[in-house]
Amino acid sequence: MKAAEKRIVIGVYHLSRSFGKYFALQDINLQVANGEFVFLVGPSGAGKSTLLRLIYMDDFPTTGQVVVGPYVSTRMKRSTIPFLRRRVGIVFQNFRLIDERTVFENVALAMKVTGAGMSEIKRQVTDILARVGLYHKRYDYPPVLSGGEQQRVAIARAVANRPAILLADEPTGNLDPVVTKSILELLFKVNAAGTAVLMATHDIDLVRSFGQRIIYLEEGRIVRDKEMIFVGDLRERLPDSKVSRRADDLEGYDISGEGSGNGVERGPRE
Repeated sequence: MKAAEKRIVIGVYHLSRSFGKYFALQDINLQVANGEFVFLVGPSGAGKSTLLRLIYMDDFPTTGQVVVGPYVSTRMKRSTIPFLRRRVGIVFQNFRLIDERTVFENVALAMKVTGAGMSEIKRQVTDILARVGLYHKRYDYPPVLSGGEQQRVAIARAVANRPAILLADEPTGNLDPVVTKSILELLFKVNAAGTAVLMATHDIDLVRSFGQRIIYLEEGRIVRDKEMIFVGDLRERLPDSKVSRRADDLEGYDISGEGSGNGVERGPRE
């Protein structure tokens, strides 16, 4: 099968965000292509979370603009933001689950707010929980889950509406190394199914070993990005990328990674 045509799904152009005289971000320019996996790296206070909030339009630039698919920050209306959020899944460091709702209900809520019908919700949530290896935990409440399990629920919720883009803000920041590895493997599998992933982290050593694109952010500025403007097929341009090879190896697999029999093998989403 011919590789899907690559296109820009996130564009950030001459973006600055100031709070009074303090600039959280200054003259940021970057693009992310569909199906790309990008690490956004920088120390605490570098502006990573601020940039992600601007991309999913929880905040807006002081100058410059953000383009996500057909949505442009300088032309956005508040009433349009929910439609943007259907294209963008978001995963946070502190999970942001509702403790009084079951695992199933936490994931289902993401679909309910889009107006999905109950039969569709039941089918999709059952499927995604099986694929992340948590179908057997569907009636449990977040407080009884481990940190890694809660983050899997958060990822399931973020991808329940089949977003084109997944933004992950320090998703492994509170997890031990073993659980961190499992969460990264899950994100790689989500990416292999066709979702572009932009993951913010302060752990440079964690991401260097993968050989994937890394955007370095310091004091609100991009100080290095080897792929400032995307042209051509990413997999062809980065033939030695460990992440690309890993994604290719995982393409078509159940994303639970547990072999529990709860999930089924999946091909890449069309």
